Amino acid sequence: MTEAQVLELMTKTGALLEGHFLLRSGLHSNKYFQAALLLQHTRIAADLCTELAKPYLDANIETVISPAVGGLVVGQEIGRALGCKAIFAEKDDNSNLLLRRGFSLREGERVLVAEDVVTKGGRVQQTIDLVRSYGAIPVAVAVITDRSQGDVDFGMPFQSLIKLSLPTYEPSDCPMCKAGLPIDKPGSK
Repeated sequence: MTEAQVLELMTKTGALLEGHFLLRSGLHSNKYFQAALLLQHTRIAADLCTELAKPYLDANIETVISPAVGGLVVGQEIGRALGCKAIFAEKDDNSNLLLRRGFSLREGERVLVAEDVVTKGGRVQQTIDLVRSYGAIPVAVAVITDRSQGDVDFGMPFQSLIKLSLPTYEPSDCPMCKAGLPIDKPGSK
């Protein structure tokens, strides 16, 4: 699957939004990829995540883990494609990630980290750290969309289906703020 095909699916499903957005990273942007609008289409989600899973078919992945909520569908679909279990990490009251609902990892377990979008990589890094805290082995990171512009390094293979170079701004340099445009925080809507 090419980046052009992924972009076409994003556009067709209305998942690529324009406006003034506050990203989870704290940066602002005039464009936002709302992965949920893409992934609500189950056949598209299955096809994209099957493509993401291909490099790991022979990597002896035992578990796919994703941070909730954005990575849930991605992790589930990659786990399905790999024929392994898929679990997710949740935030506690201090925004730290932890395993709940009886989920666990064992020492030496080979784990793939899955997410929908990476900008600065903070939530993915927290997931990697959580995996390591159990003595499990994070093997790689697989995401639908990489917005990092090459700025993240997880110290392991990192793959995405598309690299989006959407503009981001520090709040103090944001042209939409300077123009007085209202800001939207779409991540949890």
